[in-house]
Amino acid sequence: MLKKIFKKESGVELYSPLSGEINNLINVNDPVFNQKMMGEGIAIKPTSDVVLSPFDGDVIQLFETNHAIGLSDKSGNEVLIHIGLDTVNLKGEGFTKKVEQGDKVSRGQPLIVLNLDYLKSTGKDLITPIIVTNNKKVHITNELTAVAGETLLINILE
Repeated sequence: MLKKIFKKESGVELYSPLSGEINNLINVNDPVFNQKMMGEGIAIKPTSDVVLSPFDGDVIQLFETNHAIGLSDKSGNEVLIHIGLDTVNLKGEGFTKKVEQGDKVSRGQPLIVLNLDYLKSTGKDLITPIIVTNNKKVHITNELTAVAGETLLINILE
């Protein structure tokens, strides 16, 4: 019986792509995210300037403006990392991609570098939703702060 109580959940582990303050999606000031129209997830108010891959997988979508990236893991789970709100309007300013669509990536690999000073100067909300877009069975962390590449944010249950 004790084994069941302490058994680790199986699934794909999604580690934080950024350091910063962890927020519930309901606190994101955008109905697409706070009403979970795209899927379940979590958001981070970034304090670090490099977006890391949260797991081993593939880059399945890289927006032309580099403000968002879609990844797929070995089990076919798809994750969207959307850097800030309305940042698409910056037309790529403040974002430098380190990967291309179709690339294989490893957990902790840099995906996008942010010019945080510039991005903050635009007045855009930099809260970054991290959404599992094709699987509703997830376990979300209770942590309040994230360390890029180290904090387990989401366990995508299989």
